[in-house]
Amino acid sequence: MPESTDHTCLITGAASGIGAATATLLAQTGIGRLILVDRDEAGLAALDMPAATQRFCGDVADPDLWDRIEREARPISHAVLAAGIADSGPIADLDFAAWRQLMAVNLDGLLLSLRCAMRAMADCGGSIVVVGSAAGVRAEPGTAAYGASKAAAHHLVRVAAREGAPLGIRVNAIAPGGVDTPIWDAVPFFAELVARNGGDRAAAMAAMGAMATPLGRYASAAEIAGQIAFLLFDQAATITGTVLVSDGGYTA
Repeated sequence: MPESTDHTCLITGAASGIGAATATLLAQTGIGRLILVDRDEAGLAALDMPAATQRFCGDVADPDLWDRIEREARPISHAVLAAGIADSGPIADLDFAAWRQLMAVNLDGLLLSLRCAMRAMADCGGSIVVVGSAAGVRAEPGTAAYGASKAAAHHLVRVAAREGAPLGIRVNAIAPGGVDTPIWDAVPFFAELVARNGGDRAAAMAAMGAMATPLGRYASAAEIAGQIAFLLFDQAATITGTVLVSDGGYTA
């Protein structure tokens, strides 16, 4: 947890899901300042944070957004890079425009946000956690675009960790399996599962978790936020370049 109110944490994908849960946890446990980034302006505005907060609405794949953040948001001591989108479908049926859109957000956006954070931490060090995915660890049919983007993200983390270590910058990733977040609502097979459960989203999520993991359930966003906080702060002071898989045993 934050050891000082002097800390500032940049969080992308902050308007919902893991990003919002992490922002809430850090604000409640003593972070000095939050820099929240998301393309969902209404979602950003709705976040009520008990910490000083700057909000930036925009697409993480837009270099102009990051130029603005670099000018207006320093200093940055910590970062949680959680922005991402999902898609599914077999390779033979993939729409190339959809592939490029997903890569723009999940990989180009990650590069730009990671670059911004590392530049801001170059003089004083810091800690970064990237939200990857178990889909980047274990191959499954229909996950080519999302899985490839997350596997690339994991490797980018390893390279960033090697480059950041001499500057006192730690870079890690967390690779959740299933997590109950709004990202599922854009996945066609989940919509079908909800329909088969009479429109009950919670029942569909529970059924999917029971089928997919040895532990028999998916994680909550708050649980993943707690694991991210561990990686961010001094309890994990000697951990860098790792991908922490948190998937209920799915990839075991």
